[in-house]
Amino acid sequence: MATTSSHFSATSHWYSNESSVSRLIDFGSKWRKQQLFSKNSRRLVKRRLVSVSIKNVSSEPKQKLKDDLLIQEEEEVPRILNPSTPNTSSSIASSIKYHAEFTPLFSLERFELPKAYFATAQSVRDALIINWNSTYECYERLNAKQAYYLSMEFLQGRALLNAIGNLELNGAYAEALSKLGHSLENVACQEPDAALGNGGLGRLASCFLDSLATLNYPAWGYGLRYKYGLFKQKITKDGQEEVAEDWLEMGNPWEILRNDVSYPVKFYGKVVSGSDGKRHWIGGEDIKAVAYDVPIPGYKTKTTINLRLWSTKAPSEDLDLYAFNVGDHTKAYEALLNAEKICYVLYPGDDSLEGKILRLKQQYTLCSASLQDIISCFERRSGSDIKWEKFPEKVAVQMNDTHPTLCIPELMRVLIDLKGLSWKEAWNITQRTVAYTNHTVLPEALEKWSVELMQKLLPRHVEIIELIDEELIRTIVSEYGNEDSDLLEKKLKEMRILENVDLPSAFAELIVKPKLETKTVYNSEEETKTAYDLEEEMELSEELENSEEETKLVYNSEEETTTAYDLEEEMELVDEKDESNSKVTQKKEKIMAEPPPVPPKMVRMANLCVVGGHAVNGVAEIHSEIVKDEVFNAFFKLWPDKFQNKTNGVTPRRWIRFCNPGLSKIITDWTGMDDWVLNTEKLAELRKFSDNEDLQVQWKAAKRSNKMKVISFLKEKTGYSVSPDAMFDIQVKRIHEYKRQLLNILGIVYRYKKMKEMSAAERKTKYVPRVCIFGGKAFATYVQAKRIVKFITDVGATVNHDPEIGDLLKVVFVPDYNVSVAELLIPASELSQHISTAGMEASGTSNMKFAMNGCVLIGTLDGANVEIREEVGEDNFFLFGAKAHEIAGLRKERADGKFVPDPIFEEVKDFVRSGVFGPYSYDELMASLEGNEGFGRADYFLVGKDFTSYIECQEEVDKAYQDQKRWTKMSIMNTAGSYKFSSDRTIREYAREIWNIEPVELP
Repeated sequence: MATTSSHFSATSHWYSNESSVSRLIDFGSKWRKQQLFSKNSRRLVKRRLVSVSIKNVSSEPKQKLKDDLLIQEEEEVPRILNPSTPNTSSSIASSIKYHAEFTPLFSLERFELPKAYFATAQSVRDALIINWNSTYECYERLNAKQAYYLSMEFLQGRALLNAIGNLELNGAYAEALSKLGHSLENVACQEPDAALGNGGLGRLASCFLDSLATLNYPAWGYGLRYKYGLFKQKITKDGQEEVAEDWLEMGNPWEILRNDVSYPVKFYGKVVSGSDGKRHWIGGEDIKAVAYDVPIPGYKTKTTINLRLWSTKAPSEDLDLYAFNVGDHTKAYEALLNAEKICYVLYPGDDSLEGKILRLKQQYTLCSASLQDIISCFERRSGSDIKWEKFPEKVAVQMNDTHPTLCIPELMRVLIDLKGLSWKEAWNITQRTVAYTNHTVLPEALEKWSVELMQKLLPRHVEIIELIDEELIRTIVSEYGNEDSDLLEKKLKEMRILENVDLPSAFAELIVKPKLETKTVYNSEEETKTAYDLEEEMELSEELENSEEETKLVYNSEEETTTAYDLEEEMELVDEKDESNSKVTQKKEKIMAEPPPVPPKMVRMANLCVVGGHAVNGVAEIHSEIVKDEVFNAFFKLWPDKFQNKTNGVTPRRWIRFCNPGLSKIITDWTGMDDWVLNTEKLAELRKFSDNEDLQVQWKAAKRSNKMKVISFLKEKTGYSVSPDAMFDIQVKRIHEYKRQLLNILGIVYRYKKMKEMSAAERKTKYVPRVCIFGGKAFATYVQAKRIVKFITDVGATVNHDPEIGDLLKVVFVPDYNVSVAELLIPASELSQHISTAGMEASGTSNMKFAMNGCVLIGTLDGANVEIREEVGEDNFFLFGAKAHEIAGLRKERADGKFVPDPIFEEVKDFVRSGVFGPYSYDELMASLEGNEGFGRADYFLVGKDFTSYIECQEEVDKAYQDQKRWTKMSIMNTAGSYKFSSDRTIREYAREIWNIEPVELP
């Protein structure tokens, strides 16, 4: 990537038609050679002064800050872009040059790519801020109901091209940067991905913000500003290695620090009752959450909403200068570090107590700061007439998964402790305000927090949660009565928020279990025995008594007669008696030494979400049914109207219009207009042209062009060369056993083994050339997932260097998969794998992106796959594997020892164990697929069960790909059928059925 730089003469014009070198800029010489400010006069020879009004957007929207900036102009073009007026390439170039000189982050002498990126981004941000101000003022004036989307993740990707595209300024910016010596594509590549998320949860949140802005809904997003993200993934000979993200190292031109928007957040301390009868949370550790705003523009609209990210810090006075000056620097900085590290890393490891505390601090910081901000906005917009009962009519809070659950007790705390409302009033307001989106059916992902830990960190919130739990118990008892104590006990155990916690005193007598107890004294110490313990002990005592009865010695007043035989027998009986006594003693000691484990007391966050909110939604039709029938069945029976489905969607702007311009142009040409970007139903019109030869030729050409880009990318990132004639077979997602990357790579191993057993001619006839691409991160402490990454890379290292196989098969793991990589891979994909164990994937969104870009899917009937298959047509989706309703039975079959694996599955495992893929031992990985029971064993995710079906389905894929006319038609039908999976449709459903908000179009 070549760059040029040159000094630009102070007497030259800003732009010229000369060579690219003459167009470059000398930013250093202007201040040295020209006098901007004169003591005697404001007049500049051949220069004009421009007054630029800049508005400060803060928590006080009416306040305006005006600075008169004296800017010298060579021609009549604005320095700050106004999106409401036409912007030419000249005005844009002037704006870029202005920021390069007057908003510098780099030295003055050069205008290289990093500097060009920052100046360009700041130029775009000017336009966004103008629209942001207009949007904000409109919301303030109208005081319409607003939605607030709280999420621990927002996986945005790069912002530059998305913002320029939404403002419809691609051509103008490309021309402007060309005048300044750079291409828009090269400048855009300088932007790092914002490290604010990991997978589908964060990407969905970002798609939702795009749709909210595009559809003109009044809404904001709230998240945390992670300094080091999740991690940057490196692939070495040892597999995955994690290093800290550096996305903020050079600054972020999109964010706007709001020093005047900050809120206190408290941890620890204690709760006391005041003289006013209220509960007061005092003492503890206080930090400050400071707002950073990121403008989110809509497509073809002025509406620009806000993503507010919280960063944490402690006040400067918390630096212990005395400790610092005596050399105890660690202690001196401790308070500042404790505050700052809350926003260091997304999902810090929580195996340690410290990790758990940090995660809980993150979640509470998000909830507390965001709610304080929302309440402040409500009070400001209400003016002097604050009516708290109107709060749910102005505010809708959506919790994206269970991470923001603490919104519920925090809103209660603020309303009761700080605003003086009664419990009944506060509970009514909270339940009408908050709603919950469930994203998982995995038990380990339904968050639980230790009551002890939460009591220590958030004592007031535990009090409130206990009262909510008591409210729930009252509801359950009212619904089910106490006549059937077994049913009541079952319902309470399943539904209570507090797990393994005794019933409140008011309900203590509802469930009484008879207990058999006795007390015996050993060595002057009391020991309480349960009936179970006594039963075992009594059995041993009976053995002892029986042995005593067998000892028959005759005593009389005169003599005792014993034979040698009698004596021997008596001694044996005494030994047996001693042994029996010893057994009793050992049992007693064991009982005393090993009391039964006490189950931990936990707060079930998902149950709290269901109880505290007015709506609970799943994210795909099959997932929402599982939520109702299994995950929250008892709650569904109690409150059926709370439960809804909102099938996920993705924004068609980023995921087809901007990332796949070649295909977008074809769609526009064949549907007649480009309004399909806003009304994706128009994509269905492609169906009637799916057999058209001209469309198929254009379609294939666009796909090949995208594949060529990926070929260059793979060569740069991995060193592997691949053929554009091969099928691009892609699986990119978070590495997890249930997503079954292991099934995919074992299928590849089987393919490789069979190829090796054939002649070259046979291989060429039977198999379609494939490039199998993987991408995704394994969580740092997830050992099995990291083994899978290592296995994939080892298979690739073997297969890719096998001269007999050549271009017939390549296996490539793309390091550090992120949104920008996805925007490159997805348009080039031809087959995409969505092969999770049925019933375990909530929805998925990458499947929607792939289908939208004309990729054919292979998958199970899981998550959104079910609906995608319905929309694109069964003939255009490769289906295999067990169904969701069969999974429980198949696992029981395995546990009962009745499962018989297919010989080809055993063959593949033996091949892996043979060492063909290197010296690393994969015994543990293969062992997870074997056995009938045990943690990490017994093939819980049914790789072996589905393997044969998967291989047979892949053979069908090869046959279909050999018929390119058929394959291209399948590709077209996937794009045509993807219209349902626009996030615009999803957001309209949320707005209408959960949030009750209406669009607000700016004048």
